[in-house]
Amino acid sequence: MANITASQVKELRERTGLGMMECKKALVEANGDIEVAIDDLRKSSGLKAAKKAGRTAAEGVAVSRVSADGKSAALVEVNSETDFVARDDNFLKFVDLVADKAFADKQEDVAALMAGELENAREALVQKIGENITVRRVAMLTGGADSVIAGYSHGGRIGVLVELKGGNEELAKDIAMHVAAINPQFVSAEQVPEEVLEREKEVVRAQSESSDKPAEIIEKMIQGRIKKFLAEISLVEQPFVKDPDVKVGDLARKAGAEVVSFVRFEVGEGIEKEEVDFAAEVAATAGLNR
Repeated sequence: MANITASQVKELRERTGLGMMECKKALVEANGDIEVAIDDLRKSSGLKAAKKAGRTAAEGVAVSRVSADGKSAALVEVNSETDFVARDDNFLKFVDLVADKAFADKQEDVAALMAGELENAREALVQKIGENITVRRVAMLTGGADSVIAGYSHGGRIGVLVELKGGNEELAKDIAMHVAAINPQFVSAEQVPEEVLEREKEVVRAQSESSDKPAEIIEKMIQGRIKKFLAEISLVEQPFVKDPDVKVGDLARKAGAEVVSFVRFEVGEGIEKEEVDFAAEVAATAGLNR
């Protein structure tokens, strides 16, 4: 059996994107010949998509589709393992396929959307690129006769849809840009769920009570802090990013519009990324020589 070195494993891993143990096994079976190992791995590409499914995909893009009349729209997030692949033309073509189908089918259920041809296309892309590719989430907005829906994308990493009642596309895009930049949680204070409000009240109350102030003063402090909290997380109460002297809600009202809803996807948000120390991984792997 050939003497497999850490540098060989590292090279094969960099060239294929596969895990260390899989690369070591391939090199052992190829008697240390990297090119043969690559060919053998390519021959087993039917397994590659399944093996990649466990890899963290926290990069990617968020893209939208908006109807010509501005009455409906779709927003999708498709993930890859690396930012490099997120800029790859093959990956971006796949993203376009997903976005087009989601918009055409008005489909938010990812499993239903991916059934059939799209899943086959995803698996083929995984085999070709060598990274895990996942369609993470899809959102749809469908408005009424007086609705205006517009989208905004920031560098492909943040995608936003905003629905207005009244107004125009330019205003909706401006507000979508604000949502991308400031990241409000709700349209208005009235939409904040009671559990979110109660949780914040508990935190504020605990902080206020430690001040040793009279009870009536503490209650006023709590009310003030909650009012500030609601303003910070509510879109219509936030200072407009392009003109901080005007609140977003006032901006809409001056144009005869009302913010109805919004959706904001930021690529990778909420996904715990695995940081891999390659040197430590090598050192922890038995049977490799330097």
